[in-house]
Amino acid sequence: MAKHEHDEMDEQLIETIDEEGNIINFELIDIIETEDGKEYGLLLPKDENDDSDEEKEVVLMRLTKEGEEYIFEMIEDDDEFNRVVEFIDSLDSSEEVSE
Repeated sequence: MAKHEHDEMDEQLIETIDEEGNIINFELIDIIETEDGKEYGLLLPKDENDDSDEEKEVVLMRLTKEGEEYIFEMIEDDDEFNRVVEFIDSLDSSEEVSE
């Protein structure tokens, strides 16, 4: 789980802590709202020591808001994850058609 105060002016960096207590930094790429009104964050792992151009895998996390803070949570349910991925793919497809 990660907390992030949403501020349009910053680079939107997210700091999470994994199961072993390691800190992992992400850059928030986008927030997607599905048809059922749930929000999900698309995050890119950000390693300050890594200047390589190697392609990194985008991480998808559920996003909830508690007061002024956004909470990012791993999606444990495979069905939920697959539904969100299909929704994102459908958005990509409709954007390609409209261009």
